[in-house]
Amino acid sequence: MDGKQIVPFATTLHVRDHCLCLHVQRAARVLARRFDDALRPVGLTNGQFSLMMALNRPVPASLGPVADLLAMDRTTLTAALKPLQRRGLVDIAVDPADRRGRLLTLTEAGMTLLASAVPIWQETHAVIEAAMPDAGPETLRDTLRSLG
Repeated sequence: MDGKQIVPFATTLHVRDHCLCLHVQRAARVLARRFDDALRPVGLTNGQFSLMMALNRPVPASLGPVADLLAMDRTTLTAALKPLQRRGLVDIAVDPADRRGRLLTLTEAGMTLLASAVPIWQETHAVIEAAMPDAGPETLRDTLRSLG
């Protein structure tokens, strides 16, 4: 032997079959594609829909709480906001209480678009949940919440 470490193929198969992270990532990609396809007619991706829903609140939100809710860092959130801002769906304003901060709000156009996307999300979500075993959706949500 030349001292090179070898990971046996059996280990690869074990990781493929047991890795929670891999299985969650695969499922997330499948779900993301389904919602991307469903939301395409209104010009949104599933990520944009989730971001706009996170901004749908009675008072403007700052970056931190929105980033926390979506489990993303501020830089990623800022990048995700830019296309929505360019489309006139989101407004980003300086926080008058802290000039370093930003306040995020849906514009009227953003609220209108979100309202048209919600029924699409509801229908798609209902179809996905109906295909899951009894108590599957709630058990899955509970399990995923327990990880975060």
